[in-house]
Amino acid sequence: MTLVKFNNGQKNYGVNPFFNDVFDTILNDTFLGDKLVSRVPAVNIAETENEFQIELAAPGLKKEDFKINLDKNVLSVSTEKKAENVEEGKKFSKREYNYTSFVRSFTLPETVDHSKIDAEYADGILKLIVAKREEAKFQTREIAVK
Repeated sequence: MTLVKFNNGQKNYGVNPFFNDVFDTILNDTFLGDKLVSRVPAVNIAETENEFQIELAAPGLKKEDFKINLDKNVLSVSTEKKAENVEEGKKFSKREYNYTSFVRSFTLPETVDHSKIDAEYADGILKLIVAKREEAKFQTREIAVK
């Protein structure tokens, strides 16, 4: 039995191999790929007896940069930050603009108290505390055997 290797590790380029090479390098370029990827902060959600805790990792921002909205049962966290590096008195052939924005939405369960939602931002972590209604809290009691 003989093994035959068909493409020797090469891609099937069809008509014009140069054309496909150009697109492979452009689309797989890490510099360009990093710019095109939408950046949404990682989130941790925990539930305790009295509340839900939502933590978003959003370093490099200030507490004034965040907008937190509640629309019915949807809690939305968004930010928009623009920065521009410009030096006066120089003639530039390139300027770099920095624009950061994201929106992260969470559907809240029926058990939350919409009037008791708090937020704090420290060390790059936005922490949202969503309190539960009294009737939704876990109630523990001992049941006597008859």
